[in-house]
Amino acid sequence: MSQQKKLWSNVHQASKIYILPNAFTAGNLFFGFLSIVLCIQGKFNNESSDRAVDVLAQLIAPTSTNTVEGAGYYLLAILCILMAFLCDAFDGRVARASGKLSLFGKEYDSLADLVSFGVAPCLLMYFLILQPTKTMSTTLASLVMNTGWLIGFIFMLCASIRLARFNVLTNPYIQGHEKYEKGDFSGLPAPAAAGTVASIALTMLSLDLTKFSPILIPLMLLISWFMISNIPYPSFKHINWTTSAKFRSFVIIIVCILLVISFREYSFALIFLAYVFYPPIKYIPRAKRIISYKLKKLSKNK
Repeated sequence: MSQQKKLWSNVHQASKIYILPNAFTAGNLFFGFLSIVLCIQGKFNNESSDRAVDVLAQLIAPTSTNTVEGAGYYLLAILCILMAFLCDAFDGRVARASGKLSLFGKEYDSLADLVSFGVAPCLLMYFLILQPTKTMSTTLASLVMNTGWLIGFIFMLCASIRLARFNVLTNPYIQGHEKYEKGDFSGLPAPAAAGTVASIALTMLSLDLTKFSPILIPLMLLISWFMISNIPYPSFKHINWTTSAKFRSFVIIIVCILLVISFREYSFALIFLAYVFYPPIKYIPRAKRIISYKLKKLSKNK
């Protein structure tokens, strides 16, 4: 009998609610819900935003000169998604460090992730990117209006599939789960996909680039496909204060810190996009070998 089966020999043990790690998960859910509320306020609040909202938005993006209606609410919604990302990064670490793992925590984390990294970024994308603007041609505006909801749903659908597949692959009662539990992610993680969408929206609002939003539609679809792909993405969940690093990894960490300090609101988009596209580029030679092997196998069978 495995160690996990000894730990969770019945439903009462598997469903234990450990306060500290699940508090971070609850924080993740809270920020996801708050982001949804702020997106709705930004879209339908026709009056000028509250003074407090404007002040907080200025702190988030001090160089922002955009003219988007409800921009302050959207900036706060983006901050909430990034805060949810931070909470999600800590809940699993706290659970592993304290030895307070439970199946309840795993399922609860995925449900919270679906709200924060599925519904919240989908709504942000739909209200901010997938809406017709005055600068669009009539044909393009009509196309965006008729397909925007579908593109947003595709993102949310892929995020939900990604989360469900992760739960299956890492289920402790399924043989071979260790490979996915301790190794790389299979497909782009939903939190990283949501962080990419949020950081791009932050850059757009900061530089007043919303008129170019249709260009981002193919990017959103590509990110959605990455979530349900089998491309291996690096996992940082086992990194702690005692973890050593290679020289290249250490330099990358320092560069990321300098980017955040120097470029502030623009740095997040650069970091997330680098994480999203480096593994697929690295995966191309392997994909070519797999395709070549399958083609040779087919030719032999003929």
